[in-house]
Amino acid sequence: MGLLKEKKRSKRLAARLSGAGGSGSQISPLRPRYLEQPPPCTGGCPSGNDVRGFLTAIGLREKLGAGLDDACESAWRVCMETNPFPSVMGRICPHPCEDHCNRTEKDGAVGISSVERFIGDLALERGLAPAPIAGEGPKRERVAVVGAGPSGMSCAYQLARRGYRTTVFEALPRPGGMLRYGIPSYRLPREVLDAEIRRIVGLGVELACGTRIGRDLPFEDLRSGFDAVYVAIGAHQGKSLGIPGEDGPGVWTGTDFLNHVASGKQVEVGGRLVVVGGGDTAIDAARVSMRVMLDSAAVSRRLGADVTILCLETRAEMPAIEREVEEALEEGIRIEHASAAVEILRDERGVVRAVVVQRIRPGGMDDWLRGRRDSIVGEAYQLPADTVITAVSQQPRLAELAAGGLGDGWLSADAWGRTGVAGVWTGGDSTGLGIATRSIGQARRAAECIHAALRGGLPAEVDPDKPVLRDRMKLDWYEPRARASRRVMAPEERLARPEQEVDAGLTRDDALAEAARCMSCGKCFGCEACWMYCQNNCFVKVQQPLHGSFYTVKLEVCDGCKKCWEECPCGFIVGE
Repeated sequence: MGLLKEKKRSKRLAARLSGAGGSGSQISPLRPRYLEQPPPCTGGCPSGNDVRGFLTAIGLREKLGAGLDDACESAWRVCMETNPFPSVMGRICPHPCEDHCNRTEKDGAVGISSVERFIGDLALERGLAPAPIAGEGPKRERVAVVGAGPSGMSCAYQLARRGYRTTVFEALPRPGGMLRYGIPSYRLPREVLDAEIRRIVGLGVELACGTRIGRDLPFEDLRSGFDAVYVAIGAHQGKSLGIPGEDGPGVWTGTDFLNHVASGKQVEVGGRLVVVGGGDTAIDAARVSMRVMLDSAAVSRRLGADVTILCLETRAEMPAIEREVEEALEEGIRIEHASAAVEILRDERGVVRAVVVQRIRPGGMDDWLRGRRDSIVGEAYQLPADTVITAVSQQPRLAELAAGGLGDGWLSADAWGRTGVAGVWTGGDSTGLGIATRSIGQARRAAECIHAALRGGLPAEVDPDKPVLRDRMKLDWYEPRARASRRVMAPEERLARPEQEVDAGLTRDDALAEAARCMSCGKCFGCEACWMYCQNNCFVKVQQPLHGSFYTVKLEVCDGCKKCWEECPCGFIVGE
């Protein structure tokens, strides 16, 4: 019996050896193959950030033999490849990447934005500076960027890293666009924004604020004086409701109101304010208004300061960031859902006294906007108000550019930012409203296209691989770890200190633990499962491992038992 077993073992070994190659050999279709696949978080990031890369730089530091400081710097440099504003985006981005995280179904998505903020803040504390792209020296071509918002500054950053002489023209007194003039300081401290902008300027970017293209400098002068132009003017013009009583004092658009507050101008809102809209601008305007009221010596919440948001959407339909909505409610702001403002009433002096509100059927927003009467519920009523802020939408002030060929409405461009006008690219909110990280991603692609065009070529089109999803993962392999919570000031504390940042982010230890929750979807992280389950010792440990390269495999001794790729938790090993 022992001899029979030995003969069978010898035959299996011979079959494995012959399967490694040679004429007429048969290779098992179950033999392992390494296949790095993109994680779904990166696909869900409009900036195209290598999320897995910066999380695992920290989370795998011990396996890779890196110290904490070096690991955090490596993570920051990974971020900076695609996003020059990690501290800013870690604070304000609604993090759609987390909606795609494979860990969601286990114990909650990885707190990607929280870790991004941590490494961004750490880089500011340490004074880290971004590096030019290797092999890209100074170039003779000059590029003009119109607009110093997130898209314009990101495009300038990517061009400067490639050695281009870049000038950013900004109509407003200071750079930042809607990051400065649309997002309140309690969400985004100005010192953080300023520090990340200074870092971009430090690469050699020239910044010309207070220069309005079209008024102070003709657009055609840019086209003739520069080798390329990137237009990123944003969408700073608020749209009106188009209802009776809207024109006159006491009514602001959300963008104008936030701009005035951010510029330090005096704003009087009275004790009863109504904000119309369900997006981030509406929430920001309402929360800023509450702070303006409470900061006034004449008005306090106990004396009747009152802020109400009217929005057509239900709570689930609101486009505003959920966390911001929750904090607004905690601060005493009321939200009236499925409610439309149909008229603004004024007294005999023209002073706002009330808003006429019409209830609509929950979920009936589209029908209401189409003018269908069956969306109406009940009788209209009057909501007392001293000031009204309309924050229903925004649009670019393109006509002010007087840019021939670009039109006077929204700009249009292809995936690389090309407008169809020779030498002119665009991106950001001037092409359609979106989140800041989308603007950053569009700017990077436009910069890559500008670089290719100025070098006489075309940008390289890359077909993205399909991400590794939950069905290729073994979620049970990973140890349960609760998601870390960011530290947020209590409502009474944040209203007492209206300028202080509400969200303090994660502690150092929590940020490090959160990075370690990344499951490294689609890329080997040295879990040892393949090495432990292989009975034929096919897997050999790499002496100096890298992320994605912890083992080599000896296929000549593989019998195709498929245990390795059945047990690989991250989907990195597949069968041929």
